Amino acid sequence: MQPYGTISSLYRTYLREIKRLPSLYLRQFFQLKASDDLHAVLRTRAANLRNRKLKRVHKDLRKIQTARQGDVAGFHYILNLAYGRNGKLKRELMDPLLRDPVTPLPPYIIPSVEKSRPPVYSSELRTLLMSGLSRRTKPLSPKSLASPPPLPGRADPTSEEARLLGRLSKRREINIRWRYFTTEWAKVYPPLQVVVEGSEPSMLDLARAGVRSIGFQGIRVFEEIERIAGSAHTAPPLTRREMKAGKIPGNVQLRHPSRWLRQRYRQLLFRTPILTYVPLAKGLGEKRGKYVVSSSPGAFGPSFHPPPLRLPEVSCEEDKAWLRLTDESVKK
Repeated sequence: MQPYGTISSLYRTYLREIKRLPSLYLRQFFQLKASDDLHAVLRTRAANLRNRKLKRVHKDLRKIQTARQGDVAGFHYILNLAYGRNGKLKRELMDPLLRDPVTPLPPYIIPSVEKSRPPVYSSELRTLLMSGLSRRTKPLSPKSLASPPPLPGRADPTSEEARLLGRLSKRREINIRWRYFTTEWAKVYPPLQVVVEGSEPSMLDLARAGVRSIGFQGIRVFEEIERIAGSAHTAPPLTRREMKAGKIPGNVQLRHPSRWLRQRYRQLLFRTPILTYVPLAKGLGEKRGKYVVSSSPGAFGPSFHPPPLRLPEVSCEEDKAWLRLTDESVKK
């Protein structure tokens, strides 16, 4: 077993690095994580498992140290952990979306076997799976949710394949459906909260709309990310005279002084979708509203790059002559 002095020394080093993180939320998150992880190391008796847990703690500490030194990959790592893009917190954020208390349970695939029910896609999860803004890969289609692509045609007893080769084993069908469900939801970026269209993301508004809360509902974690990231289109910085006078125009929005940090948080916004509930207009019966996925105006990611500059196409002989003349002058 690791000596207690070694663990306590590691914990003190961990806390010193955490205190230098740039936001209060990051400091609070990693303080709790460091305490939980090192207590788990001390409680573990099996040497191999204890060493693996300790190695993970050392990895997190190294990532924090490299992130503080300006390493982009290291900073993305700690942001993804702290805001549930990866790791244990992601599972906790996604867990409510993997169940739907409103939709009735689907029928058994194998009669009287409780575990043979196919997975249920909640309304929120279906929306996230079918949007390109909330997934690392291309969005799914409604057909893929009803009949997963890995599922052979023999699963349908009325198909030609089932008639020639025999129906697919029901146990195998269950395994394929659940494996596909687990694989695909793991590719989703979980939202941090649900917003009701036209209102603030508060618990009271959700209760009035009959929508369940998820994630960091009501504690404004997402708004803090947007505040640090700033707007994609900001006003020019204050002049020296304005700063000395202490007069800040009303249309100037204060932003974080570190451009490097703002860029990292804008990239985090790209990996943090906004899930909005849109209520239906009154008089449309008992049908509930729908969910839509959007992205923050300050988000920046691969799909937000401006299109490459392209020269206009050559349209006449005069243009071709000018291009030939330019090539000859360059060669000389």
